[in-house]
Amino acid sequence: MSLYLSLKWLHVLSSVVLVGTGFGSAYYLFFANRTRNVTAQAVVSTLVVRADWWFTTPTVIIQPVTGFAMAYLTGLPLSTPWLAVSIALFVFAGACWLPVVWLQIRMAVMAQEAARMGNKLPDAYWRYARWWECLGYPAFVAMLAVFYLMVAKPALG
Repeated sequence: MSLYLSLKWLHVLSSVVLVGTGFGSAYYLFFANRTRNVTAQAVVSTLVVRADWWFTTPTVIIQPVTGFAMAYLTGLPLSTPWLAVSIALFVFAGACWLPVVWLQIRMAVMAQEAARMGNKLPDAYWRYARWWECLGYPAFVAMLAVFYLMVAKPALG
């Protein structure tokens, strides 16, 4: 397999892991929060943080490395409209994701403490959960758009 095809395979695989982990984690924490079961919220929020460290973080690094390498190998300028928009959307999603990581960590700590003490979750947990959702939706939509641009490579502008 050529270097380009190896990079492309890694790029596609990591994009699936990135978006899949994000969507799956969001799904489970969203619905765990709806149960108001502190023990479930403690377990799920801890696993969501773990998934981000184990899966999302490496793919956030792999994606631009493989993408830029493929562009270089093919001589594709980064100013190519579909590629430039993809990069901008990826950066936007990352700008949403970084505070989400912090929020998830704080939510997990609060949920673990509440579960351990047999308490309700503090109001701060619910404020963080609202911000977590508000940042997660646009990041997810941006990544869906990146998927479209990566596959369709439309002529923009």
